[in-house]
Amino acid sequence: MAAAALERGPCFRSDPGMAGGMENRSRKRQVLSFFLCLCVSLAACETIRYSVPEEKKSGSLVANIAKDLKLDVGKLSARNARLISKSSKQYFELNASSGDVIIKEKIDREDMGGQSEPCLLQFEIVLENPLQLYRIEVQIDDVNDNSPKFSKNEFSLELPEQLPVNSRFPLERAQDSDIGTNGIQSYAISSNEHFSLDVLSRGDGSKYAELLLEKPLDREKQAQLMLILTAADGGLPQRTGTTQIRINVLDSNDNFPQFSQSVYKVQLMENSPRDTLVTKVEASDLDQGSNAEITYSFRQVPDKVLKLFKLNQLSGEITVWGIIDYEQRSSYEMNIQATDGGGLYAHCKLLVQIKDMNDNAPEVTLTSLTSTIPEDSFPETVVALFSVSDRDSGDNGRTLCSIQDNVPFALKSTLKDYYELVTQKPLDREKVPEYNITITATDRGTPRLTSVRVIRVQLSDINDNPPVFNESSYVMYLKENNPPGLLIGTVRAADLDTEQNAKVTYSALPGNIGDLPFSSSISINSGNGNVYALQSLDYEQTRDFQVTVRAADGGSPPLSSEVIVRVVIIDENDNAPFILYPLQNSSSPATDLVPRSAEAGYLVTKVVAVDGDSGQNSWLSYQLLKATDPSLFAVGLQTGEVKTSRPITSPDSVKQKLIVLVRDNGEPPRSTTSTLNVLLVDGFSDAYMQLLDVPQEEEQQDTLTLYLVISLSFISFLFLVSVVTIIAVRLHKTRQCREQYVPSSRTFYSDRNFPTNPAEPSGTGTLPQTYCYEVCLSTGSGTSEFKFLRPLVPSLPVDPRVTGGSIFDSQINSQLKEEKESVREGRTSVSEDSIPRSSGEGCIVNKVIGINENCGQNGWLSYQ
Repeated sequence: MAAAALERGPCFRSDPGMAGGMENRSRKRQVLSFFLCLCVSLAACETIRYSVPEEKKSGSLVANIAKDLKLDVGKLSARNARLISKSSKQYFELNASSGDVIIKEKIDREDMGGQSEPCLLQFEIVLENPLQLYRIEVQIDDVNDNSPKFSKNEFSLELPEQLPVNSRFPLERAQDSDIGTNGIQSYAISSNEHFSLDVLSRGDGSKYAELLLEKPLDREKQAQLMLILTAADGGLPQRTGTTQIRINVLDSNDNFPQFSQSVYKVQLMENSPRDTLVTKVEASDLDQGSNAEITYSFRQVPDKVLKLFKLNQLSGEITVWGIIDYEQRSSYEMNIQATDGGGLYAHCKLLVQIKDMNDNAPEVTLTSLTSTIPEDSFPETVVALFSVSDRDSGDNGRTLCSIQDNVPFALKSTLKDYYELVTQKPLDREKVPEYNITITATDRGTPRLTSVRVIRVQLSDINDNPPVFNESSYVMYLKENNPPGLLIGTVRAADLDTEQNAKVTYSALPGNIGDLPFSSSISINSGNGNVYALQSLDYEQTRDFQVTVRAADGGSPPLSSEVIVRVVIIDENDNAPFILYPLQNSSSPATDLVPRSAEAGYLVTKVVAVDGDSGQNSWLSYQLLKATDPSLFAVGLQTGEVKTSRPITSPDSVKQKLIVLVRDNGEPPRSTTSTLNVLLVDGFSDAYMQLLDVPQEEEQQDTLTLYLVISLSFISFLFLVSVVTIIAVRLHKTRQCREQYVPSSRTFYSDRNFPTNPAEPSGTGTLPQTYCYEVCLSTGSGTSEFKFLRPLVPSLPVDPRVTGGSIFDSQINSQLKEEKESVREGRTSVSEDSIPRSSGEGCIVNKVIGINENCGQNGWLSYQ
């Protein structure tokens, strides 16, 4: 008979007299009173416990309720006593007539509670009139009705030879559904010379066995061993179970697989879905080839556990296979074996701790925040203070707080669950003006719940960046003769700072353009960097200049940078050609002599001009603008040479006036004219043209240089003195020659065309004035005639007052120019002179006069 224990006093009973007095009350209050009484009865009822061994037959007595509750057996039926069970199966029933509680159906503890202890069945005894309830708990005691059983009748172990002594090999554990002393208590191995058995206990008290190698294996002596493993429980009578262990000795494999951890401890949330990864065990083998190929398997794992977890043999991943229930079991321990291709294996333990459901995410509460900080803030500057809390308990309530890695901030833990957000690295607003810092709070539950809080931190600017020009140097172009106030160009500088620190002001550093300061010619807008020309510039005076521009920001203190601005003046066609030769400002126009015997292409003169502009604006071209006879002369387009275009004929006018146009290549083109006077002369010899001094033309040939004018003047003076001296000597000798030879009776022969009266100014000859030709003849000349191709020197008029001195000067100047042109062009003239055969010794035939424009001894000439 089961033993009963009374834990509480008598149950609450209702008073019939009170119930009768309440018949006149409302139905509603009766119902409320009924439920109130029921609740009070449940709260104050007694709990009676019994114990019954399992496997009792149906109908076996558990206890007598009437006796234990000290109730009259006759009243049980009258009060409608009944048994109410909470389980799905009715294991007990109440005999109301006797008060006995008997077993209705055979009880198997292993089917009900498994390994849990104690195994309890609960039900209630309910009595009416008055309502009374008794709670009954029946503890099912284990009996040794199950023998230990191995999962297989035979297990194979493949062990390499040369294993070290004392090597251990866990064996498959036997399963016994009984508990306590009725469970497995010992293991035994059949007698052999190589192995002994070591029985160990787990954390939950269960036993398992390991083979202990006492003598090394030798495959050559014995390739296989057969052992019998026996598991025995502690019940009465004792029950045992056996299995056969086949040990195959393999050839030597030097390296065993090695797990990265000997014990893997993981936490798994209950109700995890199927295929959820629990953990991954990893083992490595230093061997190569098939000996390094590792496969994983469970060892000594109960069948119930194998239904809950699945092991991937190749990857070592352990996943959920069944339903994990924390209320049934809170932890699991599994042995995992890693076997390489050579048969070596290693073992590790996997401890899985089941955790309660984590259903509350952490909360981040912001206590203090500085949303704007200067960019030069020192490290460890506090930006925000916040706390993290979690309403869960245990690991589910323990939180971790972090921020993203790519920000110059860090979290510092202060008080419990309080954190400071501080600066960690230097800040630069120009690179990153603001940060969105994500605070992530995570609890330690499985799966981990996370909450996120984003804090926006802005950086205020400081003046730490100078303005930077968009170019290293500037080149601006400006046409000359520009209007004042013309925009030349713009300089631009950018500052990475903001607001007042980024406000750029431009200015030009002091300097000069020639003798004038920059400020008189150039102006820079301080606000936008526009560069203006304050006055008109002349290319011929200033072709370019440089100015240094400074850009300064508005910070405190201000930062600045400088750049070189080069302004290049572009030439415009603002200068007309200037005639260098012949000079156009002389008191008398230039005159050139051309003999009538000149052929086509004869060089009369050359117009020389220059242009103060540059480039194509200075390219000059020459053309004959106007002429007395346009068909007689031609002007070289590029050279300016005036040449005859055809032979001179008799009808051609003696005086020819030419106007030569000199034009540049600018846009629009500019031009100037040069007027030339040309005289056509008859019987003119080039060799006898005396080169007389022309001081006025030489003086005006170049008026730009004072030193050149002085030098030319000095040379001209020396040349004039020399010419006067030579003329005086010639006149003196001529007079002596005439006095000696003219009175003689010799015949004087002359050309029929020679003028008979040289002093007659109105003669009809081809020259506009008379020329004097002089020849000294010696006696005895047989030549009847002589001819002169060119005059030695023009004859002076009979009365100088009539003709004036300008005609003589112009003739000399014209002849001098022509001779100079002949000398410059390298032309030679041939002179033919005739003398009578009777001329005496010492008679002057002709005189050669050479000119050298050098001075000093460089100008001394010798003749031979």
